[in-house]
Amino acid sequence: MNEQSTLDIPTEPSSDEAYLGTPFVQQLIKQLRAQDMNGTWDNKSDLQLLKPFIHTAEERRALPILGDPDPETLWRLELFYNAIAVAIERETGQMVSPMMKMSHEGFGRMVLLAGRLVVVNKQLRDVHRFGFASLAKLSEAGTKFLNEAVTMIRTYPDVAQYGA
Repeated sequence: MNEQSTLDIPTEPSSDEAYLGTPFVQQLIKQLRAQDMNGTWDNKSDLQLLKPFIHTAEERRALPILGDPDPETLWRLELFYNAIAVAIERETGQMVSPMMKMSHEGFGRMVLLAGRLVVVNKQLRDVHRFGFASLAKLSEAGTKFLNEAVTMIRTYPDVAQYGA
């Protein structure tokens, strides 16, 4: 359990490489690589693996305002929150369980639970448009959830422990 702040977002990265080194992004890359059972993505760089999470302004405008999320988008959403959960576990030593409830229209809720403590509670809307404007935004979003959850677990350790 690290008490020092190893979860910081780079303040002024010279490139995407700085964001690739953050604990959350590293965990997301591990989650993605673990899904590749046949080695199809072995030759892909980490940035190439993360590309489906990144939507330029033009790509976002091309998406309809209303729509049902496709299975690949739901899979990416789950991977995003699973990466946060595992990063929380690595930082705190507490087991974290993700739970998602989603309507077919792309509205729902994602919660991450540590024991009886809700460490992430996110209302989901327009899931068919799930993505980030840049790797920096992806890293910032994941790291923010991670930092808030770690703080909450350290503030309420008795509630976060299983079997408590």
